[in-house]
Amino acid sequence: MWARLSIVAGLVIGVIAAGLLFGGLFALAPETPLPSVATPSAAVADATASPTPVPSPSAVAVVVASSAPTDAPFHVGQPALPLVVPQVGGGTIDLANLKGKPVWINFMATWCPPCQDEFPLMNGFATRYANSGLVVIAIDVQEDEGAVASFAQGLGATFPLGLDSDRSAAVAWDALALPVHFWIDKDGIVRDGALGGIGPDVMAKGLQTIMPGVHVTP
Repeated sequence: MWARLSIVAGLVIGVIAAGLLFGGLFALAPETPLPSVATPSAAVADATASPTPVPSPSAVAVVVASSAPTDAPFHVGQPALPLVVPQVGGGTIDLANLKGKPVWINFMATWCPPCQDEFPLMNGFATRYANSGLVVIAIDVQEDEGAVASFAQGLGATFPLGLDSDRSAAVAWDALALPVHFWIDKDGIVRDGALGGIGPDVMAKGLQTIMPGVHVTP
């Protein structure tokens, strides 16, 4: 009986000892490190955080200046373009032959209501300042001579009218809407211009720029 108890007690003690032995070994074993999560490098972080470069004020000024138009409206301040057209009633109107005189050029058409309203006013200025050397010229765009002659006669025009039958002169002068006015001084320089439908005040202002020694009244 005692022999059996001794055997059983020995087995129990062996099992306990074995358990203690394995537990000690497990406690002494080094811990396996957990896998680390990759983080962005400093270079990537810096590149992401850096702001978009902003152009300097001087760079902006250069861009604005380069996009500005180079031609003044109505060619003001520039030499007048060549203008040679047939004249109603015969002959030729050549602007080059009028250098030394103040010249008022009006691109128009007989069907244009503002042109009809402006003609009597232009006629009055042409008569009043003829002694000051003023030359007023109306250039009709793309109409036949008979219609233009009747129009001028009906309004009592005293200044010459030219014919721009193929519209080439109007295109060259950028007279793309009618009527258009140009005031040219005695040196052949365009001093003022205006889109039509104007009254005597604007007309007098344009004339004053090409007749500086003359007091021009509306």
